[in-house]
Amino acid sequence: MYRLVLMVLLAGIYLTSAAQQQSNYKLVWSDEFEKEGRPDSTKWGYEHGFVRNEEAQWYQPENAWYKNGMLVIEAKREQKPNPGYVPGSNNWAKKRALINYTSSCLVTAGKKSWTYGRFELRARIDVSEGMWPAWWTLGVEKSWPANGEIDIMEYYKGKLLANIACLGKDGNPEWFSRRVPVDSMDGTAWSSRFHVWKMDWTPAFIALYVDGQLLNKVALDSLENKDGTGFNPFKQPHYMLLNLAVGGMNGGDPRRTSFPRKFEVDYVRVYQQQ
Repeated sequence: MYRLVLMVLLAGIYLTSAAQQQSNYKLVWSDEFEKEGRPDSTKWGYEHGFVRNEEAQWYQPENAWYKNGMLVIEAKREQKPNPGYVPGSNNWAKKRALINYTSSCLVTAGKKSWTYGRFELRARIDVSEGMWPAWWTLGVEKSWPANGEIDIMEYYKGKLLANIACLGKDGNPEWFSRRVPVDSMDGTAWSSRFHVWKMDWTPAFIALYVDGQLLNKVALDSLENKDGTGFNPFKQPHYMLLNLAVGGMNGGDPRRTSFPRKFEVDYVRVYQQQ
């Protein structure tokens, strides 16, 4: 009897502690996308042009807007001259005479960044061939990958990814990755619905979830850069990025996909412990 009472008391203490920890998180930043029109310029900036990963899309602000309480990022198949074209260049972004796809990448860089917290996004992602939607963070100090990267939501080629990267011993990124086939999550039916992605980022660990399911959890102490500096890129502020990429090194071949395609976001919220 005594043992049963003790177990009940301990369970009560644990639940109370968990509830208190949950209640200690306070909303410190959000975008609910309630106003129609252009994204809120006090919260978001943009990437421009061909940026990374030999992706097919040209990033421009025109492909993002608020409508019906959502942020819509739209990838389009449209052709226009590449203003950065350099004949004879070996650079992947400069040797393209034409832009064949456009999209948007919204960033909070220079406007807001955070160290630690609970990050949540509710969204519907497009899993068509060649689509590469992502919600991720980058550290404000040092160049990639020494600044640290967290891929809270990333999708390409049939898989959801939950990744964390720091600088490895060889100067390349060291990845702590988890990949989950969308087919294992009810395939097309799954992708037709909205889902909630979450990150819990504390001084002890980073944990990445979708719909409450833990996808990846990594201790912060293992994420120190492996260059002997002792710098841990996850003990510094990070800014967030929201984008819909097309093709490139990982996205797949978009040529058989009909356009436009959409990445729809219901909300983005950041909580921190007070």
